[in-house]
Amino acid sequence: MGKLSKTDREWQRELSPEEFRITRQKGTEPAFTGKYWNTKQAGTYVCRCCGTPLFSSETKYDSGSGWPSFYKAINSAAIEEHTDTSHGMVRTEIVCHYCDAHLGHVFPDGPQPTGLRYCVNSASLELKTEEKTDEENYP
Repeated sequence: MGKLSKTDREWQRELSPEEFRITRQKGTEPAFTGKYWNTKQAGTYVCRCCGTPLFSSETKYDSGSGWPSFYKAINSAAIEEHTDTSHGMVRTEIVCHYCDAHLGHVFPDGPQPTGLRYCVNSASLELKTEEKTDEENYP
């Protein structure tokens, strides 16, 4: 799968203003406010912009940070890392490899087995569950 390239105008038509601000303009949602920070539902977290699978609920944990946190990506090739020196800090930004959506940051203070904490904005994710809707259960 090659890189997905769209104009800001195209992204603005597809995303909510908050999703656009976070994924396309490198914004951050306030801690403890995002849709998935405390979600325990099983499934796969995909990129909000392009649908690429990024994280499994099996690797999600409560880091106490107020953002969805994972200790491992589904496929490390799907996530790119960049040095982020904004706000007077040096951090490692994570973006979707396929569409360059800003996801959040990764820190070396997570649990084993990886020791990593992928700290991700809920607005950059969509949770795909395996639960069926009522319509699917009762044809």
